[in-house]
Amino acid sequence: MKVISVVGYKKTGKTTLVTRLVEKLSGKGKVGTVKQMCHHRFNPENTDTGKHFDAGAAAVAAITDGELVLVRRNPSLSKALDALADSGMDFAIVEGAKKSSLPKIVLGDLDNIDEVQNIVARLPARADWDIDTLAELVMQQDEWATLGLLIEQVKLDPRIKQAGGIGTFTGIVRQFSEGVETKALHFEKYEKVAEEAMKKICNDLMQREGVLDIRMHHRTGTIKQGEDIVYIVVAAAHRQELFTALTDALEMLKAEVPVWKKELTIEGDFWVHDVEK
Repeated sequence: MKVISVVGYKKTGKTTLVTRLVEKLSGKGKVGTVKQMCHHRFNPENTDTGKHFDAGAAAVAAITDGELVLVRRNPSLSKALDALADSGMDFAIVEGAKKSSLPKIVLGDLDNIDEVQNIVARLPARADWDIDTLAELVMQQDEWATLGLLIEQVKLDPRIKQAGGIGTFTGIVRQFSEGVETKALHFEKYEKVAEEAMKKICNDLMQREGVLDIRMHHRTGTIKQGEDIVYIVVAAAHRQELFTALTDALEMLKAEVPVWKKELTIEGDFWVHDVEK
């Protein structure tokens, strides 16, 4: 899922730009949006669902004739994006999130602009923007992937009609390794080379009899204990072919994809010299 954020002060045209991007990108795939509402309450206490929530429900689903809204506790931008990815979105456009690390289109002038991370475009407020160029800019952004998204993508492949099963692997950050507590792992990868290497692994394994589709994703940056690192999804005609391909995909990823790992432990930080590929 490609993600972009549109930021700027009030009356700079953020909502207008978001809606125009949604209209354009909807011709290329499914688009989800996130609106940072800050101090507003989406689920007021005087509604039935608000009363459910205030009574202690961990989540409340509200269904109308044309809408489904899920209200959950402990909100965060990353959880919102994960939810969109899990539902199979190809694009996510965030209105706001100036302090995030997401790629950003900035409208108008911002104070402390040097403190805003990952600006990919600066545009005048309320202007006649080139939406075609901005849509292409969105297409160039890194993927936001979840296990749910990869499964949805596999299920949309026409070859899924021949599948007898889908198998997945999720690698997570181990809290304890040889008696030492790991606070987090930091991963860096040779971006284009790593992505091409993963595509080659998937394509090679799909030449096997009965292996219908394979998707994989390796996260980068700092990942805390218990969080996800790697996703692999395999669809195959039979379980024997599925489990063999799933195991081989993981071993090939570790051996052939240029990803470097730094361990952040309670005893100190160090790079693992073997490539975690």
